[in-house]
Amino acid sequence: MGWFNRSRAAFFLLISCFASPLLGENNAERVDFAREIRPLLSNSCFTCHGPDPATREAFFRLDERSSAVDEGGVIIPGDPDASRVVIRISDTNERMRMPPPDSSQPPLTPQEIDLVRRWIAEGAEYQEHWSYVPLQRPPVPEVAQSDWVRNPIDAFVARSHERRGVEPAPEADRRTLIRRLSFDLTGLPPSPEEVDAFLADPAPDAYQQLVTRRLDSPHFGERMAVYWLDLVRYADSIGYHSDTSREVSLYRDYVIRAFNENLPFDQFTVEQVAGDLLPDGGPDQLIASTYNMLLQTTEEGGAQAGEYLAKYAADRVRNLSDVWLGSTMGCAECHDHKYDPITAHDFYSMAAFFADIQEPGVGRRSETPILTLEQQQQQRELQKLVAEVRQKLEPAEAEAAGSETPAEEQSAQQDSADEADEPARPQLAALQEELAAREKKLQEFEAALPRTLVPRTGSPREIRILPRGDWLDYSGPVVEPAVPARWGRLETNQRRLTRQDLAQWLVDPANPLVARTTANRLWALVFGAGLARTLEDLGAQGEMPTHPELLDWLAAEFRDSGWDTKHLLTLMVNSNTYRQASAASPQLRRQDPDNRWLARQFSYRLDAEMVRDNALAVSGLLVRTIGGPSVKPYQPAGYWAHLNFPKRDWQQSQGDALYRRGLYTHWQRSFLHPSLMAFDAPSREECTAQRVRSNTPQQALVLLNDPTYVEAARGLAERILRHEPASPPQRLDFAFRQVLSRRPDGEEQELLLGLLETHADHYRQDPEAAERLLSVGQRPRPADLDASEWAAWTSVARVLLNLPEGILRY
Repeated sequence: MGWFNRSRAAFFLLISCFASPLLGENNAERVDFAREIRPLLSNSCFTCHGPDPATREAFFRLDERSSAVDEGGVIIPGDPDASRVVIRISDTNERMRMPPPDSSQPPLTPQEIDLVRRWIAEGAEYQEHWSYVPLQRPPVPEVAQSDWVRNPIDAFVARSHERRGVEPAPEADRRTLIRRLSFDLTGLPPSPEEVDAFLADPAPDAYQQLVTRRLDSPHFGERMAVYWLDLVRYADSIGYHSDTSREVSLYRDYVIRAFNENLPFDQFTVEQVAGDLLPDGGPDQLIASTYNMLLQTTEEGGAQAGEYLAKYAADRVRNLSDVWLGSTMGCAECHDHKYDPITAHDFYSMAAFFADIQEPGVGRRSETPILTLEQQQQQRELQKLVAEVRQKLEPAEAEAAGSETPAEEQSAQQDSADEADEPARPQLAALQEELAAREKKLQEFEAALPRTLVPRTGSPREIRILPRGDWLDYSGPVVEPAVPARWGRLETNQRRLTRQDLAQWLVDPANPLVARTTANRLWALVFGAGLARTLEDLGAQGEMPTHPELLDWLAAEFRDSGWDTKHLLTLMVNSNTYRQASAASPQLRRQDPDNRWLARQFSYRLDAEMVRDNALAVSGLLVRTIGGPSVKPYQPAGYWAHLNFPKRDWQQSQGDALYRRGLYTHWQRSFLHPSLMAFDAPSREECTAQRVRSNTPQQALVLLNDPTYVEAARGLAERILRHEPASPPQRLDFAFRQVLSRRPDGEEQELLLGLLETHADHYRQDPEAAERLLSVGQRPRPADLDASEWAAWTSVARVLLNLPEGILRY
């Protein structure tokens, strides 16, 4: 652990040298506390001299100037030699040196100690952590490369280029731009026709028009939903123990619709956190409040309800702070945060906002039917029809009951009773039959209604601080709903605060965290990495932004534009910074291997869902229907063998449902679909702000052998065979344009046509092998294609779908 912290501290210090516009250019420049000193103190000192009083030693803290300078004299501004902190961190006696050798905190290197000395000599100025500073729009800089600047983003980036003496990469070619833009904004490849049209478009604003078309595509919302569902840990199963299924797909449809309609992000936030509490809310707002129910839950018989209610409360605080604040509040569940200004009192006060949600600690949650206004009217009409029959039925039943008399009277009244009951019996039977029919119609109507989990509210539960997070220890004080004290205070007006108050605070213009967090993540969506690389943590343990003024400008623009997501993305993808080629000279790669200077674009593998969608799209199999319940594509038999309580089998979907976008695949938390898992899709047990991007042999095996990709290759081969003109080189040209938006070069053509010939000979000699290959998947096989030729072209298609160029975004 010490090695990890040591490496992390050195890493952040190295980053600061590259990222700061001051360091590396002139060593006489002042030391920057936020960028250079705070990371060192956070990694080596804050555990014992930071925000958490439970672990604080020697009664002073280094995270606040009032303690370190004004009160303790640990730091004497202007005099590093007399400052106790310098004496202790540089002491040659291990017993006296700080941090202690037996601690998990790494000692400072000589270079880091020198940096601290310089900082103290310059006056030991402290600064608020960068992400907590009130958000103000910085002025757009004037730069010498003014002809390169398309919008303010480029001005900030060009200034950093000029300070470092680097030139930006040239603009990417149009083929690369349309593929990049299509994947970034829709998650789908462009068709050859779209590529040809863009390449031939002479309009000066051809690129800007392309941006508009991609943002207006209904598939934009699907692409954005993948990012958002990772954050809010959307899944189709409950997670714990039995991991049984639940119905929440209406929430996914809401997210897709919200992004497509460009719902202002502040409204998007309020509807999710408190949609069920809004006085003028409708079905959409109720569905949005499903956000509050996306956490993991349990149905385990032996589980303790109190324990899981505590887990649920903590889960909601962790996720909300991760999603909107970019802060790791989860650390404060057991103790005050050791690095950030978040106390355990803050943590449980945030949990109190969700105490109105009535839910079992253990057990099944029932979904709520969601009705449109029209459906509400239909339901009322059906209920009225049922009530009318019941009203008629009551006197008829009473009349029939009245015929029952004491035994001694029955004989005398038998003749007259028979005469009276004669017309009543058919009438009663008819009414009963009519009631049954109308009740059945009402039941069928209600059974067909879409359902989702929504909060059921009531009197708030009592929330106490749990010492060290122990759910059995209720000795802590009771807390009321409140936001973290360091970040503000909400006026209660002598009433209990609600989730609606919390939601409004999140998007209050005075709150700097939400705008910075979201702008940083939107940047990562179209560049591959955030301006602050730690998308999940903008706190003291996170990484400083490489271009802090640019991030602040983007965050202010996002907020001041009315929280307009499409507007901010339009600025980003229209910038010259975005339009750069991703290739770099050997010198630039040596100087800036991680592309922190933004002197080129990023290149990286597509997300798991996009890899699947791309294969289905180019093969012609993709079903582009928007929204709807989750689907179950091909999955290896027996994969769910250890999914118990109860035992279940994967009920594979049929027909078009097999070819939906990966976004709609059933998300089983404990047994994530293996094809998606191979390409690093998360389980969504917790918030995922940025996916891992691995490069493993298993990924190539998935692309070669997974039935989805084999069937996609078969579908692509069928398209190839039906292409006219029909010579093998022309067909190969068609295949390349479908998969890679370009034509093959001479070497590629020679290699693949040779492969085609070899495999055609093989399948002619072994027709059973051709049949086995062509039988993969459920798509009906046409009878007019030669099996050996089709199988050979399927082999070629499998190669094309496995090319790195086909699953990378450049």
